[in-house]
Amino acid sequence: MNQQYQAGAAGEARVEKQGERWTLILVRQFRHKPEKVWQAITDPVHLREWAPFDADASLAHQGATVTLTTIGAQATQTTIVKADRPHLLEYSWGENHMRWQLEEHDNGTRMTLWHNIPQSFVSMGAAGWHICFDVLEHLVDGNPLGRIVGPDAMQHGWPRLKAEYEARFEA
Repeated sequence: MNQQYQAGAAGEARVEKQGERWTLILVRQFRHKPEKVWQAITDPVHLREWAPFDADASLAHQGATVTLTTIGAQATQTTIVKADRPHLLEYSWGENHMRWQLEEHDNGTRMTLWHNIPQSFVSMGAAGWHICFDVLEHLVDGNPLGRIVGPDAMQHGWPRLKAEYEARFEA
């Protein structure tokens, strides 16, 4: 893990509420085409480098059953609801629905993640995904940092990011 890495300021994010359901929406821009980002968000080897979970199989196949093992927690099975390479990926992570959209934008990719998440975890989730996306960006750029999740994230700006997202979402 790169000890020099520190997360930047809170990025593009918002929260939507529909009834009792909360959705965290995060957007990140990458310098690479959607196909390269798609591989990084679906391939178990790449996920192991940046994501907060391990996958026992590719997430790129609609209808596939995959076990996601959260770092420091439990394993859950999911079925890939939608896998439209390299544009749209949908599955559940435990009780939370995840929707990833990749759009070609400015010779790169605009990635949007919709994550249904309990209200009490919205700012924590935003901070965690922010760091994961930074690590993902380094990975697709060919300069991997190594996974930074859980307690390791505390040393890389997670508490500050959580506070920044809290302030943003309360405004």
